[in-house]
Amino acid sequence: MTLPHRWVPLRESDAQQFRSALGCFATGVTIVTAKGLGPGEYIGITVNSFAAVSLDPPLVLFSLGKRNFSLKHFLSTRHFAVNVLSGGQHALALRFARSAADKWNGVEFELWEFDCPIFPGVAAAFECTIHHTYQGGDHVILVGHVEHMRCDTTAEPLLFLRGRYGTFADSP
Repeated sequence: MTLPHRWVPLRESDAQQFRSALGCFATGVTIVTAKGLGPGEYIGITVNSFAAVSLDPPLVLFSLGKRNFSLKHFLSTRHFAVNVLSGGQHALALRFARSAADKWNGVEFELWEFDCPIFPGVAAAFECTIHHTYQGGDHVILVGHVEHMRCDTTAEPLLFLRGRYGTFADSP
């Protein structure tokens, strides 16, 4: 039996409706970091638009809105790191989701070869060289070649769904 379709046409003016529909897709939560322009300066932003692109070569991507303050900094560097947050890092995700000059104050991190901050306790971390950038509507897509990584397969990932953070529950 075929059920009647209940689709609606998407118009340019339906941005909020489109955003709500995208919110039905659960994503992991990351903080993307890089060395800033000045000495001892770092940039970081909470991102859920992270994905794997290729295993050979190892490529990942994330995207940033063209109006995002951090975009110019990410485009002026050659490297970035993706910190895949674990379930207990909700406060860290919120801290880096906001614009604030003091978001790094009191935050622990380590630096790898390319001086991109890596947070302790993350489920995974990837330090990348920028491989390509692409224009994608109102966003810029940054593709990185993974140069270094660390993974904790026992860490519970932090998830984002319908505007809320949570963790994964196994099905019975």
